[in-house]
Amino acid sequence: MEQTQTKRIVLGITGGIAAYKAAELARLLVKQGISVQVAMTEAACHFITPATMQALTGRPVLVDQWDAADNGMAHIAASRVAEAIVIAPATADFIAKLAHGLADDLLSTMCLARDCPLLVAPAMNKQMWANAATQRNVRQLIADGVQVLGPDSGVQACGEEGMGRMLEAEQLVKDIMDFLRNGKSAGTVSPIPDISVRAHEKEPSQPQTRKLSGKKILITAGPTYEAIDTVRGITNRSSGKMGYAIAQAALEMGAQVTLISGPTAITKPQGAQAVDVQSAAQMFDAVKQHLAGCDIFISVAAVADYRVAHPSAQKIKKGSGNLTLELEPNPDILAYVANLPNPPFCVGFAAESENLAEYAEQKRRAKKLPLLVGNLVQQAIGSDDNELVLFDDSGRQTLPRADKLTLARLLMQRIAQRKKGALQ
Repeated sequence: MEQTQTKRIVLGITGGIAAYKAAELARLLVKQGISVQVAMTEAACHFITPATMQALTGRPVLVDQWDAADNGMAHIAASRVAEAIVIAPATADFIAKLAHGLADDLLSTMCLARDCPLLVAPAMNKQMWANAATQRNVRQLIADGVQVLGPDSGVQACGEEGMGRMLEAEQLVKDIMDFLRNGKSAGTVSPIPDISVRAHEKEPSQPQTRKLSGKKILITAGPTYEAIDTVRGITNRSSGKMGYAIAQAALEMGAQVTLISGPTAITKPQGAQAVDVQSAAQMFDAVKQHLAGCDIFISVAAVADYRVAHPSAQKIKKGSGNLTLELEPNPDILAYVANLPNPPFCVGFAAESENLAEYAEQKRRAKKLPLLVGNLVQQAIGSDDNELVLFDDSGRQTLPRADKLTLARLLMQRIAQRKKGALQ
C-alpha cells in the first residue's frame, strides 16, 4: 500500500470480543505511516488492555472521560487534529448510542463532538445484527453520513455462523486508506449513503429516478422443477420473491423487463413480459430466445444443478426396495450468457449455507461476472426480507436487512450507477 506520513486518526475500541482485532488494525495502520490515537470504552478494557494498544501506537490511550489530559477536553482535542475517527469494533450498543446522539463516556462524547468523518466497523452476533433495532440504527448512521464498513459473514465467537463478523484488519486498513486518500471508502462493504433508505423516511411507492429508461433487462426467478415421473419431481424451496421484487424495481426505473419464471404462486409485476417455464432446460431455451438486444441479465432463479436422466412417462409404482435415480447436470445458464462474445451486463446470485464470502467470490470469478449478489439461504428462502452482500472487482458491499422490494431497489440503483456510462 501507498505510504502516508501525515494522516492522523482516532481508533475507538468498544466492548466486544472482536476487540482483539483492533491490535492488529492499529499495528498495520502505524506501519502505513498513520498516527493512531486509541480511545477505549470501559467495556473494551475487559477484552484488551490499554497497555497493549499504547505499546503498538506509541501514544497513551484515552479511556477516562474525567482525565486531566488536554485540560479535561480530550473528547474535543483528539478529534480536532484527526482526519477521521474509526470505531472498530462497533458493538450494537455503541451503534445505538451513535444513532441517538448519546454521550455518556469519553468515546461516545468524542464522536458527538467531532468535526471529522466517522467510520464504524460493526461486530456482533448474527441475531443482534439482524435485529430490526440494529438495522434501523445502521440506516440512521448511513443517513447521517457515517461510513459503515462491514460486517462480514462467517463463524462467530459464539459458534454460530452468519452476518455480523467484523472485517479482518487487512480489509479495514485498505478501506481506511482508501477513505483517507479519496474522502470515501472504495472498500466497499459499507452501504452507499445516496441509495440507502433513511430510517425516518417512508420508502417511496413511486420511483424517484428512471435511470434505466428504455433499457432491456432479462431476469430469471423462482425455482425449477425437474420431472422424475408424471407426478413427482425435484425442486427447491425458492419462492421467487427476490426475482419478482427486482423485476418490479427495474420497471420503476423505466426498464423494459422480461421475467422468465419457474413455478411460483406470486402475481407477475404489471408491465413485465412474463414467460413461465418449468425445467432448467426450458428456462435455458427461454433465456436464449429473449437475449437479443438485452442490456442487463440478472440470474436470480434457483436453477436445479441436476435433472433426472430418464424421467418416466408413467407414475413410478412404489416397490419394496430402494429406488435409484440417475442424475445428469443441467446447463449453466448464467455461465452461457456471461461468456457470449458480446454479453450483457451479468448479475448472478449465490445462495450459500456457509462460507458465503469464499464461495460467492469463487463463483463470481469462475463465471467472470462483474457483479454477484450473495446471501445465506437460512436467512432468505421463503422470507419477506433478506440481507444481501454484493461482490465485484472492488470488494464487498453489504445491503443491510430489509424487505425484498427495498433491497431490489437498492440493487437496481447500484447496477445503474455501475453501468451508467456503458448503458448510455
